Amino acid sequence: MTACFLSLFLCLYFAGRFTDSHEISELVYSASNLLVLFNDHILRKGLRCTFPVSISQQRLLTWLSVLEYVEVFLEMGACKLWGEVGRWLVIGLIQIFKAVFRIVLLLWYKSGIQTSPPIIPLDRGGDFSGEDESNTEQQEDTCFVGQRSGRVIRPLGSAPSLQTRLWGAQSHKKQRSSLKETLNSQPTPLGLQETIAESVYIARPLAHLLCLGLFGKQSWKPWLISGVLELSSFAALSDIKFQNRWERGEMRRRAFLLFYYLLRSPFYDKYSEEKILFLLRLLADHVPGVGLVARPLMDYLPTWQKIYFYNWG
Repeated sequence: MTACFLSLFLCLYFAGRFTDSHEISELVYSASNLLVLFNDHILRKGLRCTFPVSISQQRLLTWLSVLEYVEVFLEMGACKLWGEVGRWLVIGLIQIFKAVFRIVLLLWYKSGIQTSPPIIPLDRGGDFSGEDESNTEQQEDTCFVGQRSGRVIRPLGSAPSLQTRLWGAQSHKKQRSSLKETLNSQPTPLGLQETIAESVYIARPLAHLLCLGLFGKQSWKPWLISGVLELSSFAALSDIKFQNRWERGEMRRRAFLLFYYLLRSPFYDKYSEEKILFLLRLLADHVPGVGLVARPLMDYLPTWQKIYFYNWG
């Protein structure tokens, strides 16, 4: 995950200063995400922990993840090579493939709500050792916890050899349980109403593209229709008590993405642009250190607005 944050910062820094570097910076960002996906696949193999799904479903999830990681780069490349017509053709094809894959996962494989990315990256802070879980739990049970201090003290008799000894606190149990939940948890079953709501969420990008083609980019109708569909889907799904941490995290992500409508045209052009630029300029001029991020962000906002998958992906 550190590589993703570093590449994102490089994208903002260089793309805001060099007009020819947008495609290169996005290529770096996409490549780092693909590297994390490939690395996670190797780690799962090493842990002998596969997805609790069929091979065909796992392939669909992998292809969906790859599409989400490279969609911005493909949009930029298509615009560079074939102009606006090629750009919108690539956007439409990507959204159609993503919608078809997600509908198949939802209706055929009963995969529950769809996360983004479809394959959640592993927690690098978790315990990736291959030791037997029962032996580890037995060693942890022998530890003494102070009643007042809450300090974990391990008896000398239960300590491993010097070569394999870990000098940190015995705090890996929660990390292992989190890793196990991510790898092996089953999705929360959806009823008919929730399935329709998730289908609406999946179809929302296609509805938005259709409205853009019918009414134009400057019309309020695509913005309003997309917002109504997304809000209605979120309202229907928010009543469910999701059993898994990753499902609750996805609902928080969707709630946060509703604020993106403040940054999407035509609302951004008419109301948000001046206020956001004024706030960023104020922070950059008066808060030390913030200018390192705020100024490249101000330079990059016009480019960010032009990329469809940044705004509506």
